[in-house]
Amino acid sequence: MSFLPHPPIGDFADTAVSWLKATVPELLDGIQDTFNTLSQNLTDVLTLLPALVMAVIFAVLALFIRSWKFALFVLIGMGLIVSMELWMEAMQLLAMVIVATVVAVIIAIPVGILAAKSSIVSAIVRPICDFLQTMPALVYLVPVVIFFSIGFAPGVVATIIFAMAPGIRLTELGIRQVDSETVEAGQAFGGTGGQILRGIQLPLGLPTIMAGVNQVIMLGLSMAVMAGFVGAPGLGKTVVSALSTVNVSLGFEAGLGIVILAIFLDRITAAVGQENKGSLITLIRGQRKAAAKKAKAEAAEPDTASEESENVLQGAH
Repeated sequence: MSFLPHPPIGDFADTAVSWLKATVPELLDGIQDTFNTLSQNLTDVLTLLPALVMAVIFAVLALFIRSWKFALFVLIGMGLIVSMELWMEAMQLLAMVIVATVVAVIIAIPVGILAAKSSIVSAIVRPICDFLQTMPALVYLVPVVIFFSIGFAPGVVATIIFAMAPGIRLTELGIRQVDSETVEAGQAFGGTGGQILRGIQLPLGLPTIMAGVNQVIMLGLSMAVMAGFVGAPGLGKTVVSALSTVNVSLGFEAGLGIVILAIFLDRITAAVGQENKGSLITLIRGQRKAAAKKAKAEAAEPDTASEESENVLQGAH
């Protein structure tokens, strides 16, 4: 036995959770109802059309943003999920990840901007992010299931808390790594802080910020799967069911579905803010630029012809 006293840290956490549960039940119920409603409504939207039609829509999105090769992978992967009869669970997981990601990004990007602008805020936020990223994922599920019971809400809240730290870090990094000379040039032309942020720092830092959003989505997906332990609908719950019944085939199929969704979300978000040569949007932009150059060249030809005619007439005189 240790001679050091046992600090009542766990008792303090238990007291804090009980106090919050008793003090702000209306707030907790409101958060629970909001996230349950948002996730369920988004699931209804994703399952409104037949599964194969949605698979084609996802493939078109992949073609538009990434490439035809990735679109083919998405079509085959989504078709595989449909054939394994896991489409509803996959859309429930996707809906939960989308809701949690949107909320996490809404929180993370402004906090990251503040941290980039203020060293005091950065010093406060950094240890909090360290704590959020190093705490084991299952630990988050203990208080959220007390606050929000079972369903979408505990999974969404736990996912937001677990996933937003990299969004904060990479937003701060993206703003800080913008060349100081570029910022000073904007200030020299009379740009305000908001104008410099919107016109210089955010556009130049967008690749790093989008990398943070990508990490938020990936961590959110992993946490949403863990949320199956507290009854959150989706493929995570299917994995937990397979684990409890030692059903290898069901567990492998659910895991494969999660992998397909993870690759789809990862490649789509990684492509945003970057130019992909094989994407449909890049081809359309290239055609528009070529058409604009051709129109400009055609508009310049009459002017050249008229100048040559004037020169001939002047030479004749």
